[in-house]
Amino acid sequence: MYRRTLESTFVSTDRCDLLCLDLPRAEQLRHALNPELTMQAAARARALGDPTRMLVAAALRDGGELCVCDLSWIVARSQGLVSHHLRALRAQELVRSRRDGKMVLYALTDAGRVLLDAHLDHTAVVA
Repeated sequence: MYRRTLESTFVSTDRCDLLCLDLPRAEQLRHALNPELTMQAAARARALGDPTRMLVAAALRDGGELCVCDLSWIVARSQGLVSHHLRALRAQELVRSRRDGKMVLYALTDAGRVLLDAHLDHTAVVA
């Protein structure tokens, strides 16, 4: 954001014009941040950054435990593509899997549900 001054020059409105650092507060917050947890959270958010992965996650949220065949049909993508996206979601612990005979069933984890719900209104994907 920029604002126009009387001198017809542009000045940024998203930063202070005066350095007024509250050092004790800033240092306290700086030391409280956890870069490792932040990187993990960013990786999880990136995992849902693909539209197909978001569709798969939404299908699992609304359908419960599903196999790749069902998910492939639901999201109208090939089984190979859905499997690829499930691996990415599972790698970030947003989805879990279990084998039931010859089938592998997938379900959204609690962390996956919380992250998905933070990004999607329930009615946004399912009409």
